[in-house]
Amino acid sequence: MKPASFRRWASGAALLALAACTSEIPDSAQGVGFDRYDNYQQQRDAVLEGRARPTTIGAPPTVAGAPLSALSPEDQAQRDARAANSGIDPVQASPSNPAPQIVRNEAGLSGENDFDAVSNSRSIESDAALIAQNRARYQVIAPEALPTRPGSDTPNIVAYALQTTNPKGAPIYRRSAFASEARHQRACAAFTSSDLAQEAFLAAGGPERDRQTLDPDGDGFACGWDPAPFRAVRN
Repeated sequence: MKPASFRRWASGAALLALAACTSEIPDSAQGVGFDRYDNYQQQRDAVLEGRARPTTIGAPPTVAGAPLSALSPEDQAQRDARAANSGIDPVQASPSNPAPQIVRNEAGLSGENDFDAVSNSRSIESDAALIAQNRARYQVIAPEALPTRPGSDTPNIVAYALQTTNPKGAPIYRRSAFASEARHQRACAAFTSSDLAQEAFLAAGGPERDRQTLDPDGDGFACGWDPAPFRAVRN
């Protein structure tokens, strides 16, 4: 057989095999699950207009056998024996059963959560008397003078803040006209906090004297130290 004839024969055999395996293409006008669509539309219109009753596709399948909750005779006997020994009648699930009674556990239920128990033991008058008693016991403790730190002669900046009254930035003490801002910044940079700078300032003769240029504006507070937070606590 020639190659060209062989190719034509092979192509024809493949087409025959595909035709044998391919199922019939359904009609596009055929309804899916409703016979023909026009019949289904007529039935639907009849039901909507009240000329016919709706029909069901089919009855639900019947499930054979015992229900899932069924117990074997041995298990049923054991359950009945346990119920008889406990003295509690088993509750059968039924919509006609009355609501179960709530069993209160007096040992585990707090009386504060039981309205009946609280109403029987307390009243509005007794609560008012208890509140008045608590108010009578309330005491306001006045602040005392700050004690000095033993073993240290460092000035107490808290006591100094409470003794002074001028606000920050209000000049009170005379300062040298040669005190420059650059020198002030270098002097304050030697301290890690304004509290330490204020302690050193007071220890070196402040607030009257300022040899290190820690307080160039003469308000008595070194390196921006502010006494307002300490005064607010006292007030």
